Amino acid sequence: MFESAELGHKIDKKTFNIEVQKLRAALLDAQFELREKGKFQVLVLISGVDGAGKGETINALYGWMDPRYLSARAFSTPTDEEAAHPFMWRFWRGLPPKGRMGVFSGSWYSMPIRRRINGEINQAFLDQRIDQINRFEAMLANEGALILKVWLHLTNEDRKKRFKALEKDPRTAWRVTKESWNSLKTYDKFHKIASHVLRLTNTSWAPWIVVESANDRYRSLTVGKLVLDALQKRLTDTKRREYTISPPISPRTNSLDVLTALDLSQSLERKAYQLRLAEAQGRLSELVRLPEFRKHSLILVFEGSDAAGKGGGIRRLAAALDARQYHITPIAAPSQEELAHPYLWRFWRHVPKKGRVAIFDRSWYGRVLVERVEGFCKETDWLRAYAEINDFEHELMADGAIILKFWLQISKDEQLRRFKEREATAFKRYKITDEDWRNREKWDAYHHAVCDMVERTSTGLIPWVLVEADNKQFARVKVLETVCDKLESVLRVGKKK
Repeated sequence: MFESAELGHKIDKKTFNIEVQKLRAALLDAQFELREKGKFQVLVLISGVDGAGKGETINALYGWMDPRYLSARAFSTPTDEEAAHPFMWRFWRGLPPKGRMGVFSGSWYSMPIRRRINGEINQAFLDQRIDQINRFEAMLANEGALILKVWLHLTNEDRKKRFKALEKDPRTAWRVTKESWNSLKTYDKFHKIASHVLRLTNTSWAPWIVVESANDRYRSLTVGKLVLDALQKRLTDTKRREYTISPPISPRTNSLDVLTALDLSQSLERKAYQLRLAEAQGRLSELVRLPEFRKHSLILVFEGSDAAGKGGGIRRLAAALDARQYHITPIAAPSQEELAHPYLWRFWRHVPKKGRVAIFDRSWYGRVLVERVEGFCKETDWLRAYAEINDFEHELMADGAIILKFWLQISKDEQLRRFKEREATAFKRYKITDEDWRNREKWDAYHHAVCDMVERTSTGLIPWVLVEADNKQFARVKVLETVCDKLESVLRVGKKK
C-alpha cells in the first residue's frame, strides 16, 4: 500500500512557488463557495508516522486558506476530562459545522494503532474498533460530510534523516524526543499494523490517500491539491450520496405487536404506591453514591405517547438524586447550530462522564419517530438511523455507561381523557398544544413507528423497557424499580431488605 509513496517524489522551489500561487487562489474560492452554500462540512484527517510533517502540512493549509473558517484540532493523550467520557467523545465535539472545514492532527485512528503496537489490545479488539470507525465515518458521509483521510508516509531511513536535521536546528530540536528515536525500533511493527488498518478502512465514502513526505514541498503541495480537487468536485456535484443500504421494514400480517400485547389495565393503589415509591427512591439514592458507580455513568432515555407521563416519571427519579449529580436534557426541534451538524451531534454533547446521570426527555429516537412520521427526513435517513443509534449506544456501553430506555404507552382513550383534563386545568394548560392534537390524528403511524423502533433497537444488551402507563402510579414505580434493579445487577450489590 505504501510502495507508491517511496519513489522519491520532489518539487523544486521555483515550481513550488508558481504552483502555490494558483493553488491558494483556487482554495480560497472553493472555501468561500463552501461557506456561502453551507450544504456540507469538510473533515481532513492528517495521519502518518512520526516526523512525516503533519504539523507543517496543517500550517501550510492554514497559510493558504482563510483561517476564520478552518479549525485545526490536535489529538494526543486524552485529558482527564476526555478520559472520563467515551473514546469518541472528544472527536464528536471537534466536528466542524456545515460550511466549515476541520483538520485533525491525530484522530480516532491514532490511539488504536498505538495501543496495538504497545500490546495493550489484541487483534480482535483492533478489528472491532476498525468496524466501529467505518460505521461512524459512513454515518458522517451519509449526513453529508466530505471526509478526506491523508496518510503521510516516510521510510525509516528518511525518518532518521529528518530527526537529525530537526535536532541540528535550535528552532526545531524540541520536536525530536526520546520517544521519536525509540519509534524507529518499532517501525516494522507500526508499518504492519498501519497497513492493516488502512486496508480495512479504505472505503468508498472515506478513502485513504497516501502521500510521500520525504520532500516537504511535494508533500504540502500534494495535500493542498487533494483538498482542492475533492472540494471542487463536491461543490459541483448536486447529487446526494448515500453509501449504505438498510434492510426494509417487514410487512405486518395482523394487529398483534409489542404495544397491543401490553396489559394497560395494570394499576397500583395509592398506599402501595407511596411505600414502593419511597423504597425505590431510597435504593436509587444509595446506589448512585456507591464507589462502584464512579466507574460508570447512567443514561436514562424517556420516550412515549403524548401525555403518557414522562415528566412525572422523571421528577420522581430526580427526587432521589443529588442535583449536582444529574442533568435533564429536554429535546425539542433542533436549533440552527444543531442542524449544521450530524443529527446525533446534539446528543453527543450531553453524554455524561463517569459518576454522573443523564436523563433525556425524548432523545435521538426522534429520527425514527417524529422525523419519520412527519416527513422531516428521507426514508433512507431514518432507515439507516436504526443501525447508527445501535452503534452509538453500544459505544457508550463499552465505555461503562449503563443505559435504560423507557417507552411509556397509554391507550388512545386515556390520552384523550388527559388532553381534556389539561385543557380544563389552569396550571396544566401549558402542557397541551395544537401539535399534540395533530399528533393524535397520526396515532396509527406513530404506533407502527414505535413497533419498528423497538424491533430494530431493542438489543440484547440495551433493550427497551415498555411501561404500561394508563395508571401513572404503576408506571412511575415500574420505572424507578427497573433502574434500581439494573444498577444492582451491574454494580453487583444485593437488594436492600
